[in-house]
Parts: sequence; structure tokens; C-alpha cells
Amino acid sequence: MLKIPKVTIYDKYIFSQVFVTTFVAILLFTVVWIAPEMLLKTIEKTLSGVYTPATAVKVLLYELPKILGKAFPVGLLLGSLFTFDKLSKDSELTIFRAVGLSFKRILAPVLFFSVIVTILCFITYDKLIPMSEVGLNAIKGKNVTTQYIYTEKDKNNIPQDYVVVSKFTNGDMQDIIYLDFGEKQYTDVHELTDIYYAKTGKAANDKWTLYNISHYEISRDGIFKEVRYLKSMEILNGESAANALKLMLYSTKRDREITNADLKSYIELLKKEKLDEEFRIMQNKYYQRFFHPFVCVLLAILGVILGFSKPREHRMVGFVIAIGCIFAYYITLPFFDLLAAKGVLPPLITSLFPLAAFTAAIIALYKSKDI
Repeated sequence: MLKIPKVTIYDKYIFSQVFVTTFVAILLFTVVWIAPEMLLKTIEKTLSGVYTPATAVKVLLYELPKILGKAFPVGLLLGSLFTFDKLSKDSELTIFRAVGLSFKRILAPVLFFSVIVTILCFITYDKLIPMSEVGLNAIKGKNVTTQYIYTEKDKNNIPQDYVVVSKFTNGDMQDIIYLDFGEKQYTDVHELTDIYYAKTGKAANDKWTLYNISHYEISRDGIFKEVRYLKSMEILNGESAANALKLMLYSTKRDREITNADLKSYIELLKKEKLDEEFRIMQNKYYQRFFHPFVCVLLAILGVILGFSKPREHRMVGFVIAIGCIFAYYITLPFFDLLAAKGVLPPLITSLFPLAAFTAAIIALYKSKDI
């Protein structure tokens, strides 16, 4: 049976010390991140009348969750490092070891605090960041207009028709080209029989409708046989319409704008539609939603180990290593995203690699310091 240690004065003391230093580190990280560009732009728009003071405050508040998602791990690392470095320099760690506290027992209150921060980090990525993105888009009047191509395939994964949407905002489409392939199948495609060009269209979950259409009927020789004009026509219905609309709308979103539940549903749809590259990168992002918060625990342990130092050991060594670890972690994340997207490594491996690297670093430092 797992025995839970009794909360002692030591636990309360270490918990409060790490809490304060971590809070200060998170605050400094947030100020440094938000001050140079974001704050200046917000002030500029406020002074020019684009934002009211109340709106400017909302913009800054909506920007906070994105910063906090990165600040939590950094704050824990620096907070635990600073706390234990100070304890080490003041010989308090020597006293703790002298009274019989093992490294695991010394680490216990830090682990408890890191679990709390891990939960906060998870909630931030799952709920707060997507919510803040919606708020920012509403303030900035962001209506995404972009191009989208949807391919409907048969049971043999052979394309039956293509829908090329030149511009769309939500479900309103403009300049749509619909390519219809006939029943006759060649090696890898069906025969193109009809081309439809519509000035406008409406995409809904039950059907896609085109308006003001020019219909070009194609002969088997690839020549226009006849041109007709139609007021409207339906091109996608039922499940195909719903899937195409979801894919089109999500194609304009970044992963940070999507909650975990919606991201999982989107990934399942990408897999079903055999959009392999997008599926792999989104699956990698989904796994990161769960693994990234646990980086907080590992960095807290790393900070404690780096804080253990000898009386004459230069205290900047630990901080340099800590900054290097943080820099390496965030600078390599896009690289692992690329490896996952291209199929070089499975998304589970690319998302787990940083945790494995930090674990290896913790073991190596623990042994080298002979704690």
C-alpha cells in the first residue's frame, strides 16, 4: 500500500518558497513576452482610437493564456532552481540531509506543487487558449477568407469529384469549381464528364448548394460539348456535406484554437478522409496537449537537481543549463512537428521525445552530482 508522507513544517516551507519563486518567474516571463511588441501595438491602437481602453484590456487578457502555456514550465524550472540554489548556498540542504531527509523526501513538496501546475497547464491548453482565440477573433473582426479543395472518393479511394472553393467565410462560398467524374474508371481516376463554375454557394451540414452556375459538358475527347446555365444545384449531401464543411472550417484554424475534444474529432475525420499529412501533424499536436503539461513535473525535478551545488560551485552554471534546456525544448518543437507531418517518425514518438530527453538529462545530472 502506498504510504503518503505526513505534511511537515519542511513541506510547508519548501512549498511556499517554490510557490513564490515560481510565481515571480512566471510573472517576469509574461512581462518580458508581452511587453516588447504586443503591448506597444495595443497601446498604439488605443491611442489611435481603434480600441477603447476596455477593449485594450480585453485584448491583453486574451493574450495571457497563450503566454501562460509556455510560462508554466519555464517558471517551475527557474522557481525550483532558484529556491534550491539558495538553500544550497545557505547550507540549509546540508542540514536537511544531516537530519536524515533523503533526496526523494526533499523533492516531495516540489513534486506536489508541480502536479498542481501541470493541471493548470493542461486546462490552459484545453480550455483557456481556445476560448481566448475566439475572443480575440471577435474583437479583431477576423473573418477568415481562404481557398479550399475537397475530394470525394469512392470505396476504392478513387476520386469521384473535386470541389474547389476559391474563397469562403464560414459557410458562404465564392467562385466555386466543381469537377464531376463519370462512371468509367481508368487506372487511377474516373473520366472527367462535367465542369461546373458557380459564382456563389452555401455550405451546410446537410447539403452544399451552388448558385449562378455555368455548366460545361465534356466529351470523351476532352472537348466542351455544350455550355448551360443553371440557377442552382446541390453537389454534396448528407455525411459528405457535413465532413466537407467541417474540414473546410477547420482548415482555417490553428490547433491552439481547438479544444481537445474537437481536436480528437477532427483527427478522426482526417484519418477517415485519408488526409495523411494533416492527420499526422494534428495527431502530434493532440499528443502534445497531454505530454506538454507533464514537462512541468520533469522541469521541476531538473530545477531541484541543478539547485544542488557545492559551496564553491559557480551558481550561474545551473541557470545556464536551465536556460539552454528551455531554449532547446521550444526551438525543436517545430522540427518534431515536421518529422511527424512527413511521416519520418510516428506522432507518438515525436511528441514523447522531449519528455524522454528531459528524463535522460535528469538521470545524467543526478548521477553526475552524486546527490
